[in-house]
Order: sequence, then structure tokens, then C-alpha cells
Amino acid sequence: MHAHCRVPTGRTEAHLAATTYLLTRRPDIDLDVQLPAIIRGYNESVGGVNDDKQGYHDTITRMFLHGVRLFLTEADPDDPLHELVNELLLSPMGRRDWPLRFYSAERLFSVKARRGFVPPDLAALP
Repeated sequence: MHAHCRVPTGRTEAHLAATTYLLTRRPDIDLDVQLPAIIRGYNESVGGVNDDKQGYHDTITRMFLHGVRLFLTEADPDDPLHELVNELLLSPMGRRDWPLRFYSAERLFSVKARRGFVPPDLAALP
């Protein structure tokens, strides 16, 4: 790995890196349709559970998918993947708390938001 690469340090960062890859290098995958099953399947493959308290969270997933797409409107998708990921992680959309700019914690971390997308209650999405 290059010295200038920022290594994803947590699940959120790793998921953002994977999403950037999928959006820029795998146009054959319809993430709006397929991403939930991809994440649920991954969780189960490593012994995780997808239920009302853990595992796949639809609203957070869709928020970060929106955020990566928003970031990519300003970036050059042909840039090397590690550069895109580094730039994303340094942007507002790459921050773990980015969804909380639009959602109260109570709404974002609710069972309803985990099971399906709920619209933001604090601010409209950009």
C-alpha cells in the first residue's frame, strides 16, 4: 500500500471504500436494488445477525450511498480508487456522523429506520 493512502480504520470507512469501488468500477451492479442483500449476506457470512438491533441498517446504508454519489459528482471517477477513497474520507460525506446532520439520533437509530428508509427529520438531503 502506498504511504499516502489512508487505510480505512473502521466498518464505516471500509463500507465507504467498498461503495466507492462499486459505484465507480461496477456499473453492472444496481446498488439501489442489490446493496441491501449484499450487506445482509456479508453480515451472515461472518457470523453476524440482521435483526432489529444489529446488522443491516437500511436508512444509514442509503444515506451513505447518497453521500458517496454526492461526493462523486465533484470528483473524477476515473482517478485511482485509493485517491477517491482518501478524498471521500476527508469530505463531510465520509464522516461517520454525516447522517446526523439530517437526522435526530432517535429517528436514525430507530427500528423503523433500520428496517426501511425513513426521511430525515432535521434537514433536507443535499
